Amino acid sequence: MELNKRIAGHLLKIQAVFFRPEEPFTWASGIQSPVYCDNRLTLSDPAVRTDVEEGLRSLIETHYPAAEALMGTSTAGIAHAAITAHLMGLPMGYVRAGAKDHGRRNQIEGRLLPGQKVVVVEDLISTGGSVIEVVEILRAAGAEVLGVVSIFTYGMQKGLKRLADAKVENHSLTDFDTVARLAAAEGYIRPEDVQRLLRFRDCPEDPAWREI
Repeated sequence: MELNKRIAGHLLKIQAVFFRPEEPFTWASGIQSPVYCDNRLTLSDPAVRTDVEEGLRSLIETHYPAAEALMGTSTAGIAHAAITAHLMGLPMGYVRAGAKDHGRRNQIEGRLLPGQKVVVVEDLISTGGSVIEVVEILRAAGAEVLGVVSIFTYGMQKGLKRLADAKVENHSLTDFDTVARLAAAEGYIRPEDVQRLLRFRDCPEDPAWREI
């Protein structure tokens, strides 16, 4: 089975990606969302965790063979960056959401050398804002950021445009479209829900996606 479908199946099985179009979740922004994502759950299942970390390693080796270090996003990307870096024999660190207010006041944890070729490890990409901020912090510190790898991406137009504008390349193990179609095929949702979900992906702010 193709990697993106295998990972999608894992995420559905462990409810790391959970669809509820009839009873939407509310995001912090107030948007009503038919999907809930918690890729931290992949860490609790050894078989899924192995597939995810081996998959991230494969993405890095394929797209960023010159990588010299991995940097996780805080906090969800830290564990994945650490495990994948261990598999690859690479240094690892992570970027805090904000600088510490004590000690050395670090925002980047771990050793980062000037000019070091870095890949950022993220758990999911939605609008792209948080991972772009991490990339910009690393660039400001002198790193050469080759790109990003992530477990899951929504593929939202806003996120794709922001990443392109910031010159940030991302490769994900699986995506919203693949998970939604597999969810319908395996009976997690109704087949007619797929188009509603894809309408949500195209314009999350528009409540019209809830109409069948």
